[in-house]
Amino acid sequence: MTVTYPNAAENEQPFAGVQVQKFLMWLFLASEVMFFTGLIVAYVVIRFNSASWPIVAEALNVPLVAANTFILIVSSVTMVLALDNFEQAQAQRGRLYLIATIVLGIVFLSIQAIEWAELIEHGTLPSTSLFGATFFTLTGFHGAHVTGGVLWILGVTIAAFRGSYDDNPLGIELVGLYWHFVDLVWIILFTIVYLI
Repeated sequence: MTVTYPNAAENEQPFAGVQVQKFLMWLFLASEVMFFTGLIVAYVVIRFNSASWPIVAEALNVPLVAANTFILIVSSVTMVLALDNFEQAQAQRGRLYLIATIVLGIVFLSIQAIEWAELIEHGTLPSTSLFGATFFTLTGFHGAHVTGGVLWILGVTIAAFRGSYDDNPLGIELVGLYWHFVDLVWIILFTIVYLI
């Protein structure tokens, strides 16, 4: 009996029209959805069952964070433009949009650090209240994901300057999917934590 193995080309697409890397990225993002859903549900349960909860408009700097949310949304636009330029064989412009995305991500993290410093200065810590514990957990995990995204985009940008994506921008598309996910999570967190 002869055993035949599928060739490498057949393994490249687990589903018709879907590359392995893209499939794995969607699988990873699905696990991230479950992770953040668990955190958000825990936050909602704790918040609405807590006997005392600070007035958000007084405890948090909502206008500053609204501006920061806009910055992160703009970074999603620059990421889309980066991929579009690489797909249009305009790698030089695409690289500039990747750099813009990195800069906007760093600005977002810097503003978040300012907000954290203000809260800590006023005595709000993870150990002082349920509000502090849930707030720093949610924004901390999101900030860690943004930091990871900035580092990943930096790596992709360095590779882009070496010409790695001139013919195939899949790597840019994959980091873009992650970046858009991180942005979407922040919009949800901003709505739940700062506006409700």
